[in-house]
Amino acid sequence: MDALGSRIIVAAFDGWNDAGEAASGAIAALRDAYSYEPVHSADPELYFDYQYTRPSTRMDAEGRRELQWPEATLWRPTVQVDGPELWLLAGSEPARAWQAFATEFIDVALRDDVTGLVTLGAMMSDVPHTRPISVFASSQNDRVREAHGLEKSAYEGPVGILSVFEHFAENAEIPTASLWASVPHYVASASPSPKATLALLDRLEELTAVGPAREHLRTEAAAWEASIDAAAAEDEDMTEYIRQLERTRDTWDSPDASGDAIAQAFERYLRRRGDGPDKR
Repeated sequence: MDALGSRIIVAAFDGWNDAGEAASGAIAALRDAYSYEPVHSADPELYFDYQYTRPSTRMDAEGRRELQWPEATLWRPTVQVDGPELWLLAGSEPARAWQAFATEFIDVALRDDVTGLVTLGAMMSDVPHTRPISVFASSQNDRVREAHGLEKSAYEGPVGILSVFEHFAENAEIPTASLWASVPHYVASASPSPKATLALLDRLEELTAVGPAREHLRTEAAAWEASIDAAAAEDEDMTEYIRQLERTRDTWDSPDASGDAIAQAFERYLRRRGDGPDKR
């Protein structure tokens, strides 16, 4: 059996972990492609600060006003597909009681015989939009790294909710992997980033052999890139900055750049920023 097993939770959270809405976009693409039903939802009163993550109001089909509260929900597929079952854990990052929050969902995962966890995230990085979006794939689990050729992150520092989930899952003997897309920081206003969502889904399929149709995302990614090209063409400073980023990326991608050298450079970058893939 694969190191991640046959029933895998794919987890992503809105907000800080989700530059360019790439990770939440990947979850949305999976939910649109397959049929899901809710398994468990966290009580928002326990975990969310409504001044930070505010409830929203909307009108229902009959014109009545209703409130929608911040949520985090675990979903399971209702129809069997070829390959492992991909369960989905998605919602807003909680503001408090992270240990209880993670424990609550890990207990549900153990009850339902979940065999693996893959977390999805995205961060703003010094990368060009004109090159393929890089995805940093790592795992703290020896078997997962060996099976899939993943890195072991050496980052030390503050973390977010995704790292907490990975830690609690590994302690419960649920193997984990982490995928983080690098989104060009200078296109923060051009959100969402379908090119980053597409990169995460492509890498997720390499790990799990399961993935939704993505033709529409490829079309959206091409349009996203073209719109940034058009904006850059009108700004000489931006054009030159992108060229510098392209030269750096091309150096990393050259045959002369060893895997160890790239990994070391990536770790230096994370420590310099202090908010790398393990600060989740």
